[in-house]
Amino acid sequence: MVLEKEKARERNLKAQASQGKKKKNNKSGSEYQRNKEATAEIMRRKEAEAKAA
Repeated sequence: MVLEKEKARERNLKAQASQGKKKKNNKSGSEYQRNKEATAEIMRRKEAEAKAA
């Protein structure tokens, strides 16, 4: 019984550790959307420059 608890605890700790590595979105919806649009605009410019070159 104790061994099972220890294994479950280890699995749980591993799961928590891997979740901590994931990047979370801490922005509000409008902030997230504005940032996404700004990033898209930058990518469009880069693509246009690549086509022009």
